[in-house]
Amino acid sequence: MNHSHEHAHHHHHHVHTDNKRVLAFSFIIIASFMVVELIGGFFANSLALLSDGVHMLSDAFSLGLALFAFKYAERHATMNMTFGYKRFEILAALFNGVLLLVISIGIMIEAIRRFAAPPEVLSTEMFIISVIGLVVNIVVAWIMLRGGDTEHNINMRGAFLHVLGDLLGSLGAIVAAFLIWAFHFTIADPIASMLVSLLLLKSSYGLIKDSLNILMEGTPKDIDIDQVVETVRAETEIQNVHDCHIWTISNDLNAFSCHAVVSDTLSIKECEALLKRIEHQLNELNVHHMTIQLESDQNEHSRETLCSHVVTP
Repeated sequence: MNHSHEHAHHHHHHVHTDNKRVLAFSFIIIASFMVVELIGGFFANSLALLSDGVHMLSDAFSLGLALFAFKYAERHATMNMTFGYKRFEILAALFNGVLLLVISIGIMIEAIRRFAAPPEVLSTEMFIISVIGLVVNIVVAWIMLRGGDTEHNINMRGAFLHVLGDLLGSLGAIVAAFLIWAFHFTIADPIASMLVSLLLLKSSYGLIKDSLNILMEGTPKDIDIDQVVETVRAETEIQNVHDCHIWTISNDLNAFSCHAVVSDTLSIKECEALLKRIEHQLNELNVHHMTIQLESDQNEHSRETLCSHVVTP
């Protein structure tokens, strides 16, 4: 007997709608200020300000991409795409992670060049624009934290990391502008850029790693596979469990499949009741899509060991 189940929450749909609304509003704010910061950085000759402006340009692009990914992922499943287009959100998150990585490396290379020959920087203009940028990024970050799911939705987290990187960039530019104005410490500009780039490198690594884990169908970080398997095996009717797989389809949709060995004396009604109990318990463990194949102990696969069939990251 095969049984497949997908649990859809109204809450997930609500959060998905909130994410789109937050991204649209954030995109408008970021794109508007991006122009101001790039122009200001050019006239002030500030690498910290220009790098923050370029990163804000990437923010506008990443926010737009994340918003598009949410919309595209809503497309219905087809015969060719039986799970739908939910994985597009993961691809968008991966792209944003790689974009963060490339930008960080580019800023570090330019910062190293400026250490050798620090240019003249207009600290006053740099300070004013950086303060405005900091305020803008704080507002956008607050909106995304309050209205979006930046913790569990990897697509949303990728967009948020871009904004957080801008916030840190603006803060670094403010400190650098003060040091240049007060002490004529011109290398403060590339130092600030270097520090922000290192933070962005760390963030991009985490985002890329999580995205690849989902695309490679590794075990979700928020799932204890031993607990999931033991939950199935805890049922008295279950004699053995094998051929287990657990993976993430996209963000809040974790999937699980296995073969469970039961006595051939169980009736169809008893099997259905058994599956219903397992589904309820696995839902509590954050598994919302599952396929459990029940087979009798006469099946030649029923004697296979469990550990050799468990998928691990």
